[in-house]
Amino acid sequence: MTPPRQTPPTRRAQPPRKVTLRDVAELAGVSISTASLVFSGKGPVATSTAERVHAAATELAYAGPDPLASSLRQGRSGTVAVIVEDRLLHAFRDPFALSVLDGLAQELDAMGTSMLLLADHGDTQPNPLATHAVDAAVFPLCGRTDSPLVEHLLARGIPMVGAGAPLDGAVTHVVVDERGASAAATQHLVDLGHERLAHVLMPLGIRRPTHRVEATELEHAAYPDARERAHGFLDVAGPRATLVEAEQPDVEQGEAAGRLLLDVAVHERPTGIVAQSDLLAAGVIRAAELLGLRVPEDVSVTGFDGVDLPWLDHRLTTIEQPGEAKGRLLGELARRLLAGETPGDQPLEVTLRVGDSTSGPG
Repeated sequence: MTPPRQTPPTRRAQPPRKVTLRDVAELAGVSISTASLVFSGKGPVATSTAERVHAAATELAYAGPDPLASSLRQGRSGTVAVIVEDRLLHAFRDPFALSVLDGLAQELDAMGTSMLLLADHGDTQPNPLATHAVDAAVFPLCGRTDSPLVEHLLARGIPMVGAGAPLDGAVTHVVVDERGASAAATQHLVDLGHERLAHVLMPLGIRRPTHRVEATELEHAAYPDARERAHGFLDVAGPRATLVEAEQPDVEQGEAAGRLLLDVAVHERPTGIVAQSDLLAAGVIRAAELLGLRVPEDVSVTGFDGVDLPWLDHRLTTIEQPGEAKGRLLGELARRLLAGETPGDQPLEVTLRVGDSTSGPG
């Protein structure tokens, strides 16, 4: 009996060989080093030579050098972690935060470095950095005094840059005189003749509805910028001046704070309100107008940041803080740290800009 014929196993097709830089160089008739310079853009190469290299790459369907292999050779990942407090949603709704991130992105792009956006929720579980290789870390926005990510980054030897937080000797900061700036905004109202003053704070670090706070509570604040701006207000207005903490630093909670301060008897109502951000100030103005009050005739309002709010029918009197320049300075500090320098903290100048939201008391 003839045995059944065996069907030979199907031979698998071999994957095509990966095109390399050497292949491109050979086809273009140049050295590998010259081809590498064409793709990196970091050296002088004749235009005609570069055109031959690019034509060869197109013919061979070569996408360019492997960035991972290049970073491994250099001992760098080519990525900087940009760590944003809490949910990214809040940052993308804040025009000042966006301007800082834009300036930072411009500087990192000029360095040829990518930006990895991560959210810091204030705990280490899960650690957003555990599975990422990064060369440096930037904390670009308002953050807590402490971050559990600092110890992790320190253990990995990763340089860190911040905008006033976290407060750790290992973090190099762009420093704003928060207290002095807030005092300047408050002094502006005092110089106009206001005596009944109130202050609307960004969150101090405890999730709770917008409410009045006592000056003694400031020492327990988790956010140093909110604490220092409040101290600056009290330095001028006096320790018994009214403080209201907003649940979030946005227009809606600014309106809630404004109602709390203004929906009272005339003799109890402040004639001047210093808000810790332009969005909070815009919310206070909205509350005033909904209550039938005129700004600035019945109540003067100041902000902080100097962002463009085209939908607001007022040009705010505010502390002008250049967000894009701040972001670029954060990126420059990251670049200098990666170059092995020790630049130290860098000051960022802010100024009082007088708009039409303040005047003498009516």
